[in-house]
Amino acid sequence: MKCPYCHQNDSKVIDSRDLRGGESIRRRRECLKCGHRFTTYERVEPINILVIKKDGNRQEYNRQKLSKGVYTAFTKRPVKAESIEQLIDEVESEIFRSGELEVSSRQIGEILMEKLRQTDSLAYIRFASVYREFADLNVMRSEIEKLNEEDKLN
Repeated sequence: MKCPYCHQNDSKVIDSRDLRGGESIRRRRECLKCGHRFTTYERVEPINILVIKKDGNRQEYNRQKLSKGVYTAFTKRPVKAESIEQLIDEVESEIFRSGELEVSSRQIGEILMEKLRQTDSLAYIRFASVYREFADLNVMRSEIEKLNEEDKLN
């Protein structure tokens, strides 16, 4: 690993820690030439997945697009950012675990909807109103009633 201070290639690892449940590793290193310490991160390079949009176009999967929609759904909700990131990680894991190189935006949306439903009902309704393009209040009301019935059963 190249030292960011003197650009020497020799360094030693002082400390290693797992992050995100073993998804990545944080390493503290010390340069053997200049003695400066620096931090590096290792993670598995994700597979490039193409998302098939509703209109049939294909786009490279973009975590930030997913994150933006999820964070918008959780706006002003009492859910920690750590929990939101974990939810996004779970959705990604499910997508990547399938082993497919192409996945439809509908599949991603349905996986996300299920995770949102389990986490926060209001965030679920917010996301669903955009994702499912609720035509009017009656459609939204029926979705809320379905949620209430599910809550009563659980």
